[in-house]
Amino acid sequence: MAEDNPAALRPKDRRRRLRAMVEERRALLVPGAANALTARVIEDAGFDALYVTGAGLANTLLGVPDIGLVTLTELVQTVEAIGEISSLPMVVDIDTGFGNAINTRRTVRLLERAGACGLQLEDQVFPKKCGHFDGKGVIPVGEMVSKVKAAVDSRDDENLLIMARTDARAIEGMDAAIERAQRYIEAGADLTFVEAPVSVEEMRAITRSLAVPQVANMVVGGRTPLLPQAELAEIGFALVLYANTPLQAAMRAMSEVLGALRRDGGLDAVRDRLADFGERQRLVDKATYDALEKRYAVE
Repeated sequence: MAEDNPAALRPKDRRRRLRAMVEERRALLVPGAANALTARVIEDAGFDALYVTGAGLANTLLGVPDIGLVTLTELVQTVEAIGEISSLPMVVDIDTGFGNAINTRRTVRLLERAGACGLQLEDQVFPKKCGHFDGKGVIPVGEMVSKVKAAVDSRDDENLLIMARTDARAIEGMDAAIERAQRYIEAGADLTFVEAPVSVEEMRAITRSLAVPQVANMVVGGRTPLLPQAELAEIGFALVLYANTPLQAAMRAMSEVLGALRRDGGLDAVRDRLADFGERQRLVDKATYDALEKRYAVE
């Protein structure tokens, strides 16, 4: 629990740890969490970092698609809640920075104070859309360069990673997307993320052309080939997002279990699909809170 192990949750320590893992370029697997419970499951499963997913937050908190409806306040509150209970470094999706370069500056400051270890900033027009949706648009390169500079300038901790994402592949083509990413590197981005390449050849072109660590996004049903970690590491990716894999798994499981309950009027057919009461309490660390109740019991 966070309160009993503050060193494990010190943001500066987590940022240094994340930067070191990214610099190894070994295709670090980073599942997405849209809430604190999912973050607990990710940490319990043994992963080394997590991704606070904007699309997942839109789907989970608001029940809407990823079309730019999440507010900065909602994102900050989610990051604070996750940071309170998880020791994993958090990469946070900040969409378009919630405005221009000045808005981006404030966004970075708020998320850094909330405990973020990396921030993903994208070059879509506002309101943004999921990178694997049709109908996206990108802002002029110079405008995004200004946002990247503002993000870099406004961080207090130099180990807070600034990840610049471009969605230009689907709009302007791969060459233009790589050129944009290079401009963002020149502006100070620590990593770049060319979203939605459509072939292994394009994925190789990304890592071959850009000097800083690169991000791959594995989206089931999306445009990018789903490759295993070993192949992604061989290609040269540093960080691999599985942004909404936990959410997709939960959606399917909820639908199937509730479908059986509606059909059968009971859970006998799907009881093995459920975490039992003890497992549920273990995941939310009830034993620690029981110990705290004893420690602070009124005598």
